[in-house]
Amino acid sequence: MEIRRGPLKSAVPSNVVSLVRRCSRTACGRPAVATLTYVYADSTAVLGPLATYAEPHCYDLCAEHSERLTAPRGWEVVRLSDGSGPTRPSGDDLEALANAVREAARPHDRTTEGGASSPRTADPMEVARRGHLRVLRSPDS
Repeated sequence: MEIRRGPLKSAVPSNVVSLVRRCSRTACGRPAVATLTYVYADSTAVLGPLATYAEPHCYDLCAEHSERLTAPRGWEVVRLSDGSGPTRPSGDDLEALANAVREAARPHDRTTEGGASSPRTADPMEVARRGHLRVLRSPDS
């Protein structure tokens, strides 16, 4: 009599692969939102947006663990923002928007003293133009 055995059963099914990276903290299964890297030479822990690829020397953290992160005594924590989330407008953003509205309201038919109109000489702050984008000189220079 011959006994046939089926394939070995593992604790985790091998056909289930999660595309979501999980938090590296023990017993935490929440999705990772940030990546922690240590810079030992500078005694710095850098917490930034989730890295594109999982690296063996980096730690992926969920939102809760990344907010509660502390560094060892004498170390510095540097938190980098990803810039993709909704942020509140700053004073610089609002000033830039107001300047853009003022510029759009100005008449575009400017003439120089010689009577010729040139987009390069129309605005002394404008250095170059590419389509609707302009390169402006700093007011300090």
